[in-house]
Amino acid sequence: MPDIMAASLADSGVLDRLSVLHPKLIDLKLDRVLRLLQRLGDPHLALSKVIHVAGTNGKGSTVAFIRAGLEAAGLRVNTHTSPHLVNYTERVRLADGPIAEHRLLDLLERCEQANGDDPITLFEITTVAALLAFAENPADATLVEVGLGGRFDATNVFPTPAITAITPVSLDHVDFLGRVVGKIAWEKAGILKFGRPGVIASQTPEAMQSIADVGAEVGAPLAVCGDHWRTERTDNGFRYIDGALDFVLSGPALAGKWQIGNAGTALAVLKRLEGFELTQGIAETAMQNVSWPGRLQRLCSGPLVDRLHPRALWLDGGHNAAAAAALAETLMDWLQPPRLIIGMLATKDNTAFFQNLRPIADRVDVIQGPGVSALQAEDLATFARSAGVVAKPHASLEAAVDAIAAEDGTMPVLIAGSLYLAGQVLSEHG
Repeated sequence: MPDIMAASLADSGVLDRLSVLHPKLIDLKLDRVLRLLQRLGDPHLALSKVIHVAGTNGKGSTVAFIRAGLEAAGLRVNTHTSPHLVNYTERVRLADGPIAEHRLLDLLERCEQANGDDPITLFEITTVAALLAFAENPADATLVEVGLGGRFDATNVFPTPAITAITPVSLDHVDFLGRVVGKIAWEKAGILKFGRPGVIASQTPEAMQSIADVGAEVGAPLAVCGDHWRTERTDNGFRYIDGALDFVLSGPALAGKWQIGNAGTALAVLKRLEGFELTQGIAETAMQNVSWPGRLQRLCSGPLVDRLHPRALWLDGGHNAAAAAALAETLMDWLQPPRLIIGMLATKDNTAFFQNLRPIADRVDVIQGPGVSALQAEDLATFARSAGVVAKPHASLEAAVDAIAAEDGTMPVLIAGSLYLAGQVLSEHG
């Protein structure tokens, strides 16, 4: 075994070795992860106050709001999210911060040894490593974000979570979850458990019906946005109304109108978390302290910022049609609509993404982002044009930035369309 104190994930070879065991591109079932957890002593059963979050859009932001609220109350929180933006260690956040790289490497190698040559996906084994880390570094609460779907996602291994939550459901990962919103919602609702409260964000009627059906089937009491709690925008922020609670709060530190919905979902979770008292002070502190990079984030330094000065540079990882619609709603309120640089994966509904951006952008600059599934710039331009948007392809992100910088004007610039692209920007240019 290599010296884990000196080795890194990149040079250890462990991720490459584990990738070889992958049964196929994505194979959604739980037997592999449950088998490995059992071999390691079922660490997932030892975790405190597990909060499990599924949904299409807003999962990560909702988790960030929940964590901010718990930490505002002085609690220690372990958090598992995906994907990462810059470093793999972002996926496993211990109470004191992202896990150290050598520590994650040690955990992955222990999981690799316990798994042997049995088939397993990389996400499954890294999820097991995260749960093992949490069991060995106890905290007051454990936040877990679903990776894909819910019912058969590798994270759906908690028989009695403290609480579950489902953020808005829409089309995404259609190759694996299908193109019927009701069916996708059924998959997401697979995290609901008997007797455990489920907080449900605003949904389409079709999605809500599927979630309600699953809740009734498994015996999970649901707290539904609009029925049991709600948010209302105000001039300077929003109100959160939930039974006897009526908080008037500042706007959250995360930009974007949609973040008020995510904040409301998080507050509804905290309000129903056994043993936790949600106060206005805790809620306000959470709104101000929340952090979730790559979500309508303004970049204030770096080479791209310098090239574009005096234009402001923004970054957003939204990558599906619903995210584009939410983004457009927020950008309509900007004094100047931004110039868009878009890079996307081939697995997304790219035409619908551009259609939903049309209210604020009739022209875009497109590039090929990082990753083996990234669309080439010319192909992405074809999708944009099919949506009625004028698209100019560029050889690289830097080429797109330089072309915009050479033009007159002060219009802000927004790079969007992929979390992988957002991660590349933060890693190389942040």
